[in-house]
Amino acid sequence: MRSVTLPPDTPVARRLLSAMQVVHWRNTAVLIVLLVGAVLMLLPFFWMFATSMRPAGEAYQLPPSFLPDDIRLDSYHELFASPVPFLRMYWNSFVVAAVTTIGVIITSAMAAFAFSRTRFPGKNLLFASMLLGLMVPPALLLIPLFFGMASVGIVDSIWALILPAMTNPLAVFMMRQFMRSQPREYEESAFVDGASYWTIFWRISLPQMGPPIAALSIIVFTSSWNNFLLPLVFVRSFEAMTLPVGILSLESSFGGAALSIIMAAVTVAVLPLFVVFLIAQRFIIESIASTGVKK
Repeated sequence: MRSVTLPPDTPVARRLLSAMQVVHWRNTAVLIVLLVGAVLMLLPFFWMFATSMRPAGEAYQLPPSFLPDDIRLDSYHELFASPVPFLRMYWNSFVVAAVTTIGVIITSAMAAFAFSRTRFPGKNLLFASMLLGLMVPPALLLIPLFFGMASVGIVDSIWALILPAMTNPLAVFMMRQFMRSQPREYEESAFVDGASYWTIFWRISLPQMGPPIAALSIIVFTSSWNNFLLPLVFVRSFEAMTLPVGILSLESSFGGAALSIIMAAVTVAVLPLFVVFLIAQRFIIESIASTGVKK
């Protein structure tokens, strides 16, 4: 196939060049708007990090300065040397988020396979009832959850934070929508050959769910890491406390110097999530987009 080159002085070439310039300037305007929006979104993170590097007196000065006059690491040193066990709370947050993520992936994948690949009486009604749970505010579930956790004796432990989050209707919906978009030829062939539902799920369906599992893992891990309501109600001791609630105790421990130390604690707590989200944001977009695909 030969390429056709138009002379630059022809009317067609001038119209094409004009259209390309319009598109170019439109893209430039969009990029400028996106850049301004990105800078505005990153400003709170930069302010948080800059405040963590300030001395205690400079953090409260008026008018505030955008950049610290004297960069120090005293806030981080006092944070890790404080009577509040920050590293213990950091470990509790990681354990709760990791175990919750693994549990949600297992339960949501199995439930999604049942809703999308099997037939049983009342399937649609059960799925609709599960989705109705998304409309219930989490605060309404605190009292029955508290009595349930107290009846089995796991209040003030990390299991009181893990068990209520092991089932996630939104995760089941996302996995079901992705599984419905998968071709069924391999599964039907395996079923004809005598494979069980468990074999089909474990060896055929689950290996194809890499992108939604990766995206869902990040979403669940982040929401569990930042969960504030359940730890506030179910946990009282530092041995089981997680970061969102534990950071509040720094204010009573350090008084007037608490602002720089709290910003240091928030910086350390947010940094892993920020890095993970930058690395895996592509999986999140692909998974959310696939929930609208129907087969």
